[in-house]
Amino acid sequence: MRRAGRARRAAAAPLLLAGVLAACSTTPQPEGGPATTLPAPGPVTATAGEPAADPALARYYEQQPAWVPCGEVRECTTVEVPVDWDEPAGEALALAVSRVPAGDPGERIGSLLVNPGGPGASGVDWVGADAAAVASEAVRERYDVVGFDPRGVGRSDPVDCLDDAQLDAYLAQDVSTATPAGEEAALERARTFAAGCEADAGPLLGEIGTPSVARDLDVLRAVLGDERLTYLGKSYGTLIGAEYARAFPERVGRLVLDGALDPASTADDVALGQARGLEQSLRAFATACVGGDVDDCPLGGGQDGEEGVQAALDEVADLLGRAGDEPLPTGDPQRPLTQPLAATGVVAALYDEGYWPTLAGALRLALDGDGSGLLALADAYSGRLPDGSYSSNLLEAFTAVTCLDYPAPPTDQQSQDRLRDQLEEAAPTLSGLLVGEDVTCDVWPVPPVRTPSPVEAPGAAPVLVVGTTGDPATPYAWAESLADQLDAGRLLTYDGEGHTAYLRSSACVDAAVDGYLVDGVLPGEGATCAG
Repeated sequence: MRRAGRARRAAAAPLLLAGVLAACSTTPQPEGGPATTLPAPGPVTATAGEPAADPALARYYEQQPAWVPCGEVRECTTVEVPVDWDEPAGEALALAVSRVPAGDPGERIGSLLVNPGGPGASGVDWVGADAAAVASEAVRERYDVVGFDPRGVGRSDPVDCLDDAQLDAYLAQDVSTATPAGEEAALERARTFAAGCEADAGPLLGEIGTPSVARDLDVLRAVLGDERLTYLGKSYGTLIGAEYARAFPERVGRLVLDGALDPASTADDVALGQARGLEQSLRAFATACVGGDVDDCPLGGGQDGEEGVQAALDEVADLLGRAGDEPLPTGDPQRPLTQPLAATGVVAALYDEGYWPTLAGALRLALDGDGSGLLALADAYSGRLPDGSYSSNLLEAFTAVTCLDYPAPPTDQQSQDRLRDQLEEAAPTLSGLLVGEDVTCDVWPVPPVRTPSPVEAPGAAPVLVVGTTGDPATPYAWAESLADQLDAGRLLTYDGEGHTAYLRSSACVDAAVDGYLVDGVLPGEGATCAG
């Protein structure tokens, strides 16, 4: 496997893959301290009232959306927000919004706003595909479940940087910054992407950072008629929720942040944390594979124990390295399996242990010289459809938002060498593939708008942070950090594998989250659900 050049940013995105495992028939309770039943939140004080005194803001906070049917039970609308929150009297942007009304209107609590992650994933599509995969029946009976497409995403003036053929080439291109020529090729690739984004989005490109999305969320809360925000954010959606708590602590209702990002993490912190998390998850897969818990495992050479696990990891590393030397055929002469596509295919399957048998089968094919299985996993991750189109602008929005949310890390050689060494120690199998080549934010045409820093949210109601010990994309340490930062943070731990926990793999987690959202019962200190 080739060494990384300039260690810049994680190439793996904190995305939420669709796929829900069956829950147990019983409902175990989390271990830990006694649960706390919270009092009903009091009214918001007049001094913390809507910013309607400013006519430019009243235009947004006082709008009355027109809901129209857009499915069997779903309704859709648009809600306007300022393009530039510093100039609210200027141009407006229409956000796409959809909701599934509460199943029991007589017992309705309010609206539950949701975001599935990304950055760049569509909340409208998440709610529209299957609301039962978003929130439990108990929650859906009591809340309108409301999804929205953040600015620049999906149906909310999406940032479109490359056409489908260009995006294919961009994702497959194997560039290394280890040599001057390779670094220039990487920079040229980045400039092409950034120029396409700027040409398409114009002024909006500098206004799609998470702080603006958090302010949009407050307009949505007001328009939906709720004094306080009730919110479920997964993966990147937790950063939206944390930034909301920073900006509007007095308006925090019941917030659930599942698979948390650490708002204080820098770009280098994210790179290191994700590399460590993905390596940990790859090792967990290898352990299950050689241990017989994954059918028809192609790895390990018949060895068991730690020797077999290390042999399996070496085989994966060797396979990815060979894909870099000579791409594997896939059955499509126009789309061989390059190293970036192979790495994406492996990473995609680490997000949920339910995909581990698929990964084993794809690796078996690849070891026999057929890259089609890993290419299919990479395409599922990126939303590429069989006709060559992409189901959303997720990948483009991911980069555009990330470049605004994280100032570029230090570029001096000493800092780069230090980070590279840390990455190689934390993730010996994957570090050279997950970082080192993405220099896009170095040439981004607009400056960052967010400074990573802790979120305390003094005066906010308790926020429930859910962390999974084996999360590959948002490591458990980030959930611990966010819960510690918040003045009223409470951590719920899921001791298991995979990205996020609610409605994915633990009936215990589901019951704890439902109890908080529906009854205001906060899990006790140190609450843990076993995998």
